[in-house]
Amino acid sequence: MLTDHMREFILDVELLVEADPRPGVRAADVAEALRDLLHDGDVLRPEHREPAQDGYRQHVVHVDPLSRFSIVSLVWLPGQQTPVHDHVCWCVVGVLQGREEEICYELDEAGVPRQRSTSHNTAGEVCWLVPPNRDVHRVRNNGDGLAVSIHVYGADIGKLGTSINRVYADPVGEHAHSGFPTSDG
Repeated sequence: MLTDHMREFILDVELLVEADPRPGVRAADVAEALRDLLHDGDVLRPEHREPAQDGYRQHVVHVDPLSRFSIVSLVWLPGQQTPVHDHVCWCVVGVLQGREEEICYELDEAGVPRQRSTSHNTAGEVCWLVPPNRDVHRVRNNGDGLAVSIHVYGADIGKLGTSINRVYADPVGEHAHSGFPTSDG
């Protein structure tokens, strides 16, 4: 079951992905729709906001019947993070609650990730990426409380299980990651 706001958002995303096949255009358009959704309040059901103790938790909220996109909530306890990774498809992320730090990387000539930038995203902020350009990153909850983010992926995450294409070794000087997500779906 979904909230009314999420059902409306799904209808909006269906129209947006149908309107233009280009991944960059889809991601930019979905980012604007997600920004609006984040301000609606009652967006996720309680079961889509539950964390896990052993790593960030992924909840599959919706998979488009035509496999054009998926909506996932990621729930993070303080300190939980992803590995350094890239993606199988375009991705739009909006922070619903808490604070997330995103560290972006560029690959050097040997394919080793080198930190490019760091951003801190709080509730209401949205970012997006389109592979293969500039999509290597790590995300972590660097706040004191629970963080919840909504991710829209341009793939069927129900079938794939994840949007991660490749995991990279931790760059020298960074802490080891807190593991892969616990998934309910």
